[in-house]
Amino acid sequence: MSETDLVARAQELLGYQFRDTGLLITSLRHSSGTDARVDSNERLEFLGDAVLGLVVCDELYHRFTAWLEGDLTKLKSVIVSRRVCADIADEIGLTSFLICGDGINGQGQLPMSLRAAVFEAVIGAVYVDGGFQAAKEFILRSVTGQIDSWAESENRDNFKSALQQYAQRCLAATPRYETLDEKGPDHSKCFEICVVIGTERFPSAWGPSKKEAEQEAARRALEQLQGSSQSTTRRDD
Repeated sequence: MSETDLVARAQELLGYQFRDTGLLITSLRHSSGTDARVDSNERLEFLGDAVLGLVVCDELYHRFTAWLEGDLTKLKSVIVSRRVCADIADEIGLTSFLICGDGINGQGQLPMSLRAAVFEAVIGAVYVDGGFQAAKEFILRSVTGQIDSWAESENRDNFKSALQQYAQRCLAATPRYETLDEKGPDHSKCFEICVVIGTERFPSAWGPSKKEAEQEAARRALEQLQGSSQSTTRRDD
């Protein structure tokens, strides 16, 4: 494929037209495909990694307004991970445009680290060529599906997080967890915990650890709150 064709096809896939197409070529060039590493995509990868992290943090902060710092950090770590970046590079089709040395080209599927790096390098190239807003738009087009999927997965069994979001959104309150009782020897204790929201106390739950008891108590509280909400909606109808 000629360089002209590569640029045209890559820009179409990326949804971005470069003013300096040399930046695009550099972002696609692995160090094995050039005599001088400074001419490879490594410097753009370094820059793109930082821009990606900022954009993802900003998006998560504004989208998940009830999430605590720990939950945001966990999801951000997944989205900017090599695995997810490599998957995105494959989905976009970037992998097929990589410029590599003959030794790598003959290996079959490219290593995860290399595939992830080209995605970050392209982000860096878009940032240098078009500025932060252009890079942000490209990143969000690329990662939104992953954010949706992983956020749903993270929350599916995290009843504490789900309850906190519901309580803050619908009740303008934050759940508290009270330990009511504990039984058993030190090496095998069980804990009884309940959720309190405002002045309302919800059904308690036992668990072999405080964490598990809190999750079950949160599940029961969420179930009761959502059941009450549905009943109110039916009466209003």
